[in-house]
Amino acid sequence: MKDSPQLTRRHFLGQSASLGLAGMAAPGILSSQAQSSSPNDRIRLGFIGIGDRASQLLDAFLKEPGAEVTALCDVWKERLDAAVAKCPKSPKTFNDYRDLLASGLVDAVVIGTPPHWHALMAIHSCEAGMDVYMEKPMTMGVGESLAVKRAVDKHKRITQIGTQIHAESNYRKVVDIVRSGVLGKISVVRTTNVGNQGPDGIGHTPNSDPPEGLDWDMWCGPAPMHPFNPLIVKRAYENSSFMEYSNGWTPGMAPHIIDLPYWALELGHPTCVSSSGGRYIVDDVGNAYDTHEALFQYPDMTLTWGTSIVNAFGLSSPPPTCKKRNLAISFQGVNGTLVTDYNEHDIHPERGLELDLESVEDATPESPGHYREWLDCIRSREQPSCHIGYHYKIDVAINLSLIALKLGRSVRFDPETETIPDDPEANRLLVPEYRDPWEFPRGYL
Repeated sequence: MKDSPQLTRRHFLGQSASLGLAGMAAPGILSSQAQSSSPNDRIRLGFIGIGDRASQLLDAFLKEPGAEVTALCDVWKERLDAAVAKCPKSPKTFNDYRDLLASGLVDAVVIGTPPHWHALMAIHSCEAGMDVYMEKPMTMGVGESLAVKRAVDKHKRITQIGTQIHAESNYRKVVDIVRSGVLGKISVVRTTNVGNQGPDGIGHTPNSDPPEGLDWDMWCGPAPMHPFNPLIVKRAYENSSFMEYSNGWTPGMAPHIIDLPYWALELGHPTCVSSSGGRYIVDDVGNAYDTHEALFQYPDMTLTWGTSIVNAFGLSSPPPTCKKRNLAISFQGVNGTLVTDYNEHDIHPERGLELDLESVEDATPESPGHYREWLDCIRSREQPSCHIGYHYKIDVAINLSLIALKLGRSVRFDPETETIPDDPEANRLLVPEYRDPWEFPRGYL
């Protein structure tokens, strides 16, 4: 591909499906570099997407010993130039991620694009022999979740999803408390994320022509072609108001928040998901829901999720002031309830009970850091704690809740077969509709 810049997208995808991208990439990169046991060997990183959030990731990885940024890719020249200026060594730049994957310049990739690109880029990266760090949300459809997970398994890649809070001490302490049994049997976990944007939401900035240096067609990629609006590309915050490119605030924040009950309770797939919500108050240039409530049923417990961008009062304890954003996670056990957010937790015993918290052991080891963990695992070839094989179950649940929201009814799921049984209407929503000439790699389903 490096010698054939005019190679069509359809031809590329056809090659990918029949041969695997690894057949077009330089062989043996990982065996000679990333898998080396020598701490002096560098891991060559390529960044796909270098906007607001990805720029923060670039800053973080530039500080990590043993990693070198050797390639950058973005469809917007202004952002690409700004990223190059940050790097101590001038990385090779690309406008098309497929050229980066075929360049032979990288061992692993950091995918920081908007969510509508994640599944396709992750699958192609696995096929090219790259280990993958990918920002959340992992995908925008149940079928995409399953396809990415199976591509990782098939090509034996080391992966990490960008739920950085997973590496923090408070989450690890809560995991130890819940697993110790001191709270008793957990029957329900309630999770919330709220943030009041007000009725005007993100505002009414009008559509316009794309700025010079931005390939808007490539930015939209497999998603629908929407008239350019500066808010779509500003940050993930504003992007979450556009369903075509984000699926709204639930996949934007739930991966961080329901990660904790999934981790502490070692949850599998839900058996039934219900959902309610809509665009009730916000009137802005976007089209996403402003309220979403979801209920996930498991064999012996229930998990709930609620998000609102029209009210900032959360469920944390003690009750918070109505600042712009609040989140909370509440584990309700027969002996007591634990309420937590990212940074601290409170425990409320049931009346008349005293909980033996001193008996809770620190069983979950501290993380060396979310980015460091992935880099270390690239060398050891052991998966980090938030790898796709773990996180895809969270992604499946989130995407099921959005199918239920769209249909206005519950959706059943078979955890064993990872299918929606006897429901053609729901099955038609498993994979987002890809815009021509992009094609979803259905071979992984």
